[in-house]
Amino acid sequence: MNIIKHSIAAIGLAAATAFPAFAAGPVNITIDAARPGPVINKNVYGQFAEHLGTGIYEGMWVGPQSKIPNTKGWRNDVLGALKKLHVPLVRWPGGCFADEYHWKDGIGPRNKRPVKVNTNWGGVEESNAVGTHEFFDLVDLLGAEAYVNGNLGSGTVQEMSEWIEYMTSDSKSTLANLRRKNGRDKPFKVHYFAIGNEAWGCGGNMTPEYYADLYKNYEALLKAPAEHRPKLIASGGNDHDTKWSDVLSSKLKGRTDAVSFHYYTIPTGKWEGKGAATGFAEPMWMSTLANTLKIDGMIRNNVAVLDKNDPEKKIGMFVDEWGTWYDVEPGTNAGFLFQQNTLRDAVVAALNFNIFHAHAERVRMTNVAQMVNVLQAMILTEKDKMLLTPTYHAFEMYVPFQDATSLPLAIADNASYTVGETSIPGISASAARAKDGKVWLALVNTNPNQPADVAVNVAGTSVTGATGRVLTAAAMDAHNTFKAPQAVKPAPYSVRAEGGKLTMKVPAKAVVVVALEG
Repeated sequence: MNIIKHSIAAIGLAAATAFPAFAAGPVNITIDAARPGPVINKNVYGQFAEHLGTGIYEGMWVGPQSKIPNTKGWRNDVLGALKKLHVPLVRWPGGCFADEYHWKDGIGPRNKRPVKVNTNWGGVEESNAVGTHEFFDLVDLLGAEAYVNGNLGSGTVQEMSEWIEYMTSDSKSTLANLRRKNGRDKPFKVHYFAIGNEAWGCGGNMTPEYYADLYKNYEALLKAPAEHRPKLIASGGNDHDTKWSDVLSSKLKGRTDAVSFHYYTIPTGKWEGKGAATGFAEPMWMSTLANTLKIDGMIRNNVAVLDKNDPEKKIGMFVDEWGTWYDVEPGTNAGFLFQQNTLRDAVVAALNFNIFHAHAERVRMTNVAQMVNVLQAMILTEKDKMLLTPTYHAFEMYVPFQDATSLPLAIADNASYTVGETSIPGISASAARAKDGKVWLALVNTNPNQPADVAVNVAGTSVTGATGRVLTAAAMDAHNTFKAPQAVKPAPYSVRAEGGKLTMKVPAKAVVVVALEG
């Protein structure tokens, strides 16, 4: 992950333009509302909850007997906050944890479930208190879809097929009756099911050819009633690799709904010494955003492979792990991956959203890593306390884009933001017509020092104003703490057209999401 040199092509903005060092006038954005593009699947805003650190235990699950207010063991404060994000989908139980998880350990009376060791994440005890039934309680409480990741690495075809039967069968089979005995009469709705995770690494150190053969074997034996059959996801590649997408989309022509893809933003580009979550200087701000923007090229390259092998576009590209990854906070368990979350993370999230929107035809699901207390989290908790991170606010501001219809957008006169030899576009943008009929516009100013004027035009329509919210702060590493939980939060934003022209001032290091009025 080398830092981008010189300049980057326009990211998901339809028009590729040159980026001068400065702009004499405003950045000009033109939206073509008469040519609707693909729908932005709501699952692009999916979440990820792994058995990792305090991401589930303590952060979300406290158990029915806890003094912390809860519903079926899940914290009410966290549930309430997540509901405001309209969480569309949750991926569980991993991650690397998935390929060491044996589902029968997580059913039946919780006080009789075996205690295991989480060898991937911190070597701590895994109580198995959260299992299949508890997970479906969570998604039901959130009104979300369920994405279950199966154990290919250390499991068997029989184990995985029996889990599918346990969850989806409406028969009187022994497994279906066991589910009923454990408290669930009707089948669970498993919307998506993945056969393994990161098969190239922690999921088994496989080659794509070997994995493809295993996948076909598993796929043939994962049977469920038609009305309860989940969509199947193949474990794909990461970073700049396209071989996994190529091999899998060539060989897997059966029930495969998607090939997964993982990419994490690391400021230094090095796994050893990733960079701090706070207290960073401007070069680390730049390298973080530059490395984030690389995902656009990665998606383009993988989509080109999918287009070659799957011209009917039946197979999606699911970016089911993405987000920032920094050095863990000092004094915390290195295996818990706990990091602070700043304004920089909110900008990273918004840049990713704009890129995902631009590839909506193939990118039909993404899952940020992770929901609570792990990596680029939405929420941080400390015992009975909870706070919302800047990333949470970015997700909440972008809610109107869920299931919205993307609109072509062109940028002209976009200034570069430059530090040393690295340059990136100063403004990133995305537009869509939401289900409420309104045209929504999202803008990101990557420059932490200079505001930008953005002139907005909707072809064939007179725009009279814009109303929404802005997320920014005085410092690049501004963040919320339990002593100051609202230091970074959105503020109202509105602007009126003057002389028939709408010009929006976007503050430095800011995310702005508005509905256009006409």
